[in-house]
Amino acid sequence: MASHHPIMTRDELAAFLDREFPQIHMGGQTYFVDEVGPLSARMRMTYHERHIRPGGTISGPAMMSLADLTLYVAILAHIGPVALAVTTSLNFNFLRKPEQRDLIADCRLLKLGKRLAVGDVSIYSEGSPEVVCHATGTYSIPDRR
Repeated sequence: MASHHPIMTRDELAAFLDREFPQIHMGGQTYFVDEVGPLSARMRMTYHERHIRPGGTISGPAMMSLADLTLYVAILAHIGPVALAVTTSLNFNFLRKPEQRDLIADCRLLKLGKRLAVGDVSIYSEGSPEVVCHATGTYSIPDRR
């Protein structure tokens, strides 16, 4: 079973994402790993026009990407650089309109087993205490033998 303490640093995770998923930075980098901790991770998505939908709000798909990526980062922080860990389910609740500023995603892992990891992600507009989107997700972790 994986440790409850991260085995990858914030900088190692950022370098891993840059190396394995350079496409997430197409058009300029907007996703940043802010911190990792025991069974947790925090990421930031900078406010950018490409994340806006008609009506002037940050789009659901942009928040979904941020939540999925933050869950992935939290898991990798604890199991190491396993590129083939994959999402098996995600559920989203959009609670209120995000403000036109950076979004902060806080993830906590609820279960970190040998084959499955389950976590939840709360997304906030920077500087606001109110959750704009809440997500729960499960990842399948490949056999590392």
